[in-house]
Amino acid sequence: MKLLLLMIIAAMAATSAESPFACDRAALTPQARKRHFDELGPALKTRVKNVRELRDGFEFEFPPDTPTFQLVSEWVGGERLCCPFFDIDLHVEREHGDLWLRLTGRAGVKQFIRADFARWFPS
Repeated sequence: MKLLLLMIIAAMAATSAESPFACDRAALTPQARKRHFDELGPALKTRVKNVRELRDGFEFEFPPDTPTFQLVSEWVGGERLCCPFFDIDLHVEREHGDLWLRLTGRAGVKQFIRADFARWFPS
């Protein structure tokens, strides 16, 4: 019985391991890495309309036009691979309203966002 309990605890620990707060650039191919960091990130920085601070992260507001939506969506596809510790939500408000990108997560994520996305914040 004791052995079974230890095996269950070990299995639970193995499945709940959390990734470190570090971007895993190797999770992207060289072409995807260049696109993500050298093209999409800078393009999105210029489109940020507003930033809202949340308890566990930030929301970034973008214009609701189709090209911006496509850029944000493509960026999310890469970001979820290289930064798996983020909770990522895209929200489009009804009636052609604004587009919001929410980045949140466990304790420490907010500070990581503040440092790693400093260029996305107003000066």
